Amino acid sequence: MHSLPVFLRLLDRPVILLGDGETAAAKRRLLARAGAEIVGEEATAALAIVAIDDENSARAAVARLRARGILVNAVDRPALCDFTLPAIVDRDPVLIAIGTGGASAGLAKALRQRLEAALPARLGRLAEALHAARAAIRTRFPDPADRRQAIDAALEPGGALDPLAEASGDAVALWLEAGSAPRVPRLIDIRLRSPDPDMLTLAEARWLAQADTVVHASDVPAAILDRARADAARLAAPAPDPLPAGLTIFIRNAVNS
Repeated sequence: MHSLPVFLRLLDRPVILLGDGETAAAKRRLLARAGAEIVGEEATAALAIVAIDDENSARAAVARLRARGILVNAVDRPALCDFTLPAIVDRDPVLIAIGTGGASAGLAKALRQRLEAALPARLGRLAEALHAARAAIRTRFPDPADRRQAIDAALEPGGALDPLAEASGDAVALWLEAGSAPRVPRLIDIRLRSPDPDMLTLAEARWLAQADTVVHASDVPAAILDRARADAARLAAPAPDPLPAGLTIFIRNAVNS
């Protein structure tokens, strides 16, 4: 991973913007949407965007700003960037950022356009409804593991709160009333056909993202294991008996099993 994706709250916070023309104007509009206070080079700020066309002038500005400890984005100059600005899909409060580390803004734009077409306009309503129902969800599912499993199941494709369903934002109350089945031990055996995580099927990737426990053979690549939830229990051992409650994934290489 070449960069750490973060979401910065810039409301009423100063951000230096240098440059003229349409490129600088586009960055100005973006910062304004985020509520930032746009200031000049001499102001005190933690972030700066350099949208200067002339190469030498841009490099000189970046050097001056970095000397002051300011993190800099130099438009169209990824080698000079401390941070990059992603393509954004905005379903407030849901934000999806797509970055390529400066490798191709065109690719990021193309992916954004695909996601714009796929994600319902009311996706933000679902996020707001889940936030408003946090207390009710904790009351309905007091055990953290039960709560996570119930939410995961509801958000699955075709689930009660499927994020890609247009009306899911209005279904949270009904979902809470219906509840969910208790957690039961469940084992899924994944036999890898390739060490490449991109060769996982959609179902396998979804299972890994939902697993409570990941048991794996010693020769399973780390890149595969990284597709599991960060807080899932991991164990390099044979499949457990008896199974722990919840979803357990057992991963092994097909050629060696």
